[in-house]
Amino acid sequence: MDLLERMRSPWGESVLVHISWDLFWASLVGGLLFLLAHGGYMLFSQHRKREPAEVDRLEAERKGLPARITRHGFVARVFHWVQAFAMLTLLITAFFPIVGVRFAWVQWHWMAGILLTASILFHIVHATFFLDFWSIWVGPKDIPELKTEVLREMGREDVPGPRPGKYPLGNRLYHLAVVVAGLAVIATGILMMARVRNTLIERNPYWLSDPAWGLTYVLHGLAGVGFVGLVIAHIYFALRPEKLWITKAMIFGTISRREYLEYHDPDRWVAERKSDVV
Repeated sequence: MDLLERMRSPWGESVLVHISWDLFWASLVGGLLFLLAHGGYMLFSQHRKREPAEVDRLEAERKGLPARITRHGFVARVFHWVQAFAMLTLLITAFFPIVGVRFAWVQWHWMAGILLTASILFHIVHATFFLDFWSIWVGPKDIPELKTEVLREMGREDVPGPRPGKYPLGNRLYHLAVVVAGLAVIATGILMMARVRNTLIERNPYWLSDPAWGLTYVLHGLAGVGFVGLVIAHIYFALRPEKLWITKAMIFGTISRREYLEYHDPDRWVAERKSDVV
């Protein structure tokens, strides 16, 4: 199976054109197999949730906690759903024609790409100046938390070590993958707008050389098929019963005091009332 498509240029050179669409099917099937594997694994998972007795003790010690704790402010939630709409539109317009659903997709695709780009730029500013920017990032400092989570997942609740702050380690790793794929798809998508008729950039298919265009299309395609698996995983986790409390927080903004103490380290994520978060 050839993973990349090539063609001969007028000068006889072999240049990249695009990824093979077999990669789309591989990403789709891989995402579905992951759902099955993870679903089976979760039958035996400990879910890394505090024991009720420990939560009762923490509630007694922290009587000043509000009944409802803000997890996502209004602006952050609007960004999430705008980004979700843009991403789903991009995937539909990119891959439905591949599976045989024919429609005029190009204009909708680049318009959704502009919406995604604008929302990401807004989010960077919002997260930098109005949110705890570093709370979502992962690095070497998180190795002790990773070790602890693995041991707790195996049933060792007596293992000392940090519990998650606002974002569990899995969320932060997922965010990192989305950042890498998102920057790749946005940067290449903006370049590719010079190849299609639109109202923002003058069409100029000779802006880059044939090899450069080929590399651009390949990177765009790889990021796109990567998002197929990432979106499948995101929707799957959002709908899992033990994760619905997180999904509801992305809709309504808050979680209960008990959910906060069950899943988070209150010393690493200091609870805020609804009026304290934008």
